[in-house]
Amino acid sequence: MAKQRSLYVCNECGAESSQYFGRCPSCGSWNSLIEQVIAPAANNRVAAIARSGKSRSADPSSATSPQPITALTLTQIEDYPQSRISSGYTEFDRVLGGGIVPGSLVLIGGDPGIGKSTLLLQVANLLAARHRMLYVCAEESGQQVKLRSQRLGIAGADSKKKPSLDNSPSNNLYLLPETDLETILRELESLRPQVAVIDSIQALYFASLNSAPGSVAQVRECTSALMQVAKRESISLFIVGHVTKEGAIAGPKVLEHLVDTVLYFEGDRFASHRLLRSVKNRFGATHELGVFEMADGGLEEVTNPSELFLGNRDEQTPGTATIVACEGTRPLVVELQALVSPTSYPSPRRSTTGIEYNRLLQILAVLEKRVGIPLSKLDAYVSASGGLNVSEPAADLGVAIAIAASFRDRVVDPTTVLIGEVGLGGQIRPVSQMELRLKEAAKLGFKRAIVPSAQSLPSLNLEVIPVSRVVDAITAALGSGRAASAENSPE
Repeated sequence: MAKQRSLYVCNECGAESSQYFGRCPSCGSWNSLIEQVIAPAANNRVAAIARSGKSRSADPSSATSPQPITALTLTQIEDYPQSRISSGYTEFDRVLGGGIVPGSLVLIGGDPGIGKSTLLLQVANLLAARHRMLYVCAEESGQQVKLRSQRLGIAGADSKKKPSLDNSPSNNLYLLPETDLETILRELESLRPQVAVIDSIQALYFASLNSAPGSVAQVRECTSALMQVAKRESISLFIVGHVTKEGAIAGPKVLEHLVDTVLYFEGDRFASHRLLRSVKNRFGATHELGVFEMADGGLEEVTNPSELFLGNRDEQTPGTATIVACEGTRPLVVELQALVSPTSYPSPRRSTTGIEYNRLLQILAVLEKRVGIPLSKLDAYVSASGGLNVSEPAADLGVAIAIAASFRDRVVDPTTVLIGEVGLGGQIRPVSQMELRLKEAAKLGFKRAIVPSAQSLPSLNLEVIPVSRVVDAITAALGSGRAASAENSPE
C-alpha cells in the first residue's frame, strides 16, 4: 500500500518543496510554506475528470494536430456573428477589451462587500436574455441568491427596474448552489452554457485532495480543471477570488497565470462609486478602468467619470490643481488638493491619498532644491478627489503646482489643467497621449492647459501654454492667480 506524502507549497508564488523552510527558496517570503498531504488515490484524477465527457483522447481521429494560423477560424457561439460577446455594460466591456471572449477565464478580485457578486449577477441577467448562463453560488444557497436578485430588481416584479427573469421569454439563467468540483464539472459538460460564473473559487473543493477548501492545492487544482473544460467547450468563465489583507488575490500566484484576465474591483465601501480595473488581459489593453456607482437597484454605469473625480469648481480654494490622468485608453480629469503647514514635530509629516508616497517625496525635494520653497520644515498633505489612485508621472506637475499654491496661499485658475512629468533637475518632461488628454479637458470646458514644451501639440479650442521648467509652470499657473486672503503670502 502506497504511503501518503507531504508537499510544502508556497502560498505566495506556488513553489513546491519536499521539506519545510521558514523562508521560501523561490520568492523569499517568510512563513508562506503550507503543508499539503498528497493522497495516492488522487494522483491525476482531477485532470481525468476535466477530460471526461467528450474527451478527445478517446478518439485518435479527433486529436489535436498542428494547423497553420491562417486555417484557424474565430469561435462563434451559435449564430453570434462577432468573436466577442457583449455583457450589456459598456464599462464592463471596456475593461475586458471590447467584450467577453469565448472560452476565456476571467478572475475578479476585491474586498469583501465591494460588489463582486452583485456585478456578476447583473451581468448574468443581461447575458441570459441572449445566451445560456450558469451561476455557481458556492457561498450562498439558491434561495439567498433569489432574494438578492429580487432586491436588485432582476427576479422581481418591479417594472421600473430591469426586466424580470420570470417574465423573460428565454429564462436562461441557471443557479447551481454547489461546492463539489466533480458535480460542477459534470454540469458544465451537460448544460454547456455559453458563460458561467464561479462564486467563489476559494469555496470549491476536490474530495480526493486531503486539504481544506481555499488551500493552495485546492485552488490550483480546481482552477486547472475548470480551465480545461472552459477551453474545450468554449465556455467563458468568470471566477471570483478572495483577496488578502494586503489587497492581493488570495492563493498561489500561479492562479493569476492560469487565467486570461485579472480584474480588481476597488472602491471605498463608504462611498457610492466603484472602480473595475484590469491588471492583466490577454485580449486587450491592461490598466483599463471602468466606473460604476452603487445605487438602490445595484450597480449602475457612470458615463462621465470625470465629473465624479472633479471637485466643485465654483469653490476656489488655495492648494487645488486639476490634472488629466489616463487609465488605459480613458482620460480622466481629476482634482488634486495639497496642504502645507508648519510642523510641531522634529520631523515633518508627509501624507498622501491616491498619490504614490515616494513620488510626493521626490516632488517636494525638487521644489525645495530647484524652486527654493522651504518644505523641509513643513507638513505636506496631498489627496486626489474621488478616491482614484493616480500613479502615472503625468500628475507630477499638478502635484507640484498644488503644493506651491498652498504654500503661497494662492488660487489656481479653475479653468486650467496641468499635464507633465517633473524631472529631478526641475525640467518638465513630455507624457504620452497628450492629444487625448487635451480633448477631454476641452470637452469639459477648460480654457487653458500648461503642458511640456518639448512635445507636439494638437490645434484645439484651448489655450496651450508650453513650459520647460517647473519654475516657469509655477509662474504661469500662479502669476495671474489671486491671493486667497488679504494677508501676505508666506513667501
